[in-house]
Amino acid sequence: MGRTREGRSASEIVQELRERISSHSLPPGSKLQEADLAAEFGVSRSCIRDVLGALEQRNLIRREPNRGAVVMRLAVDRVFELYDLREMLEGLCARLACEKAPPKSWDDLRAFFDGPMLEYVERTNPVEYIKGLEMFRRRMLEVAANTLLRETLDGIRDQTRVIIRRITVLPGRMAIGRVQHCAIIDALRAGDPDEAEAAARANIRSAREFLKRFEAFVL
Repeated sequence: MGRTREGRSASEIVQELRERISSHSLPPGSKLQEADLAAEFGVSRSCIRDVLGALEQRNLIRREPNRGAVVMRLAVDRVFELYDLREMLEGLCARLACEKAPPKSWDDLRAFFDGPMLEYVERTNPVEYIKGLEMFRRRMLEVAANTLLRETLDGIRDQTRVIIRRITVLPGRMAIGRVQHCAIIDALRAGDPDEAEAAARANIRSAREFLKRFEAFVL
């Protein structure tokens, strides 16, 4: 996507709206009006149509005749399907990261999860804990260096970000999740791609089990 005459690129607008949708600042069912968005961002309506097309490709909105664009609401079945897909892809990400980076390059992450992340768990600080998980996620994707994998996992995260946060604050989840992430890091430090993949998949599978157990409170 190119830069508009007004200086704001369409890709920047897409990123802004992705953030609003994934954080539920724009909750499911919200309507996105071309004229309103064009006025807000100071761009043409044709630019906004391109933006909405990009959001629709990410399954964040749907465009309906005579209604415009509406933020999509995830069906329960789709949430679990996304977690099934995420399990496989997070496992692949861990495998690629293990294969492409030297084992010692992960030592700082083990120290981080044994230090600050443990403190966040003990003090029940989900805000900083989630920031730590996001840092770990970005690092893994960067090292895995697979554009299609990054785009797919980013798309899943856009759709499930609020659900991920709700799962994280469930009773006991942060403590279990930290131990599971330490297992991933230990496999990376050992240079064992099979174990890295297995540990990453186990972490997502465990999150899915928490989601299933507390479905009525999360979804």
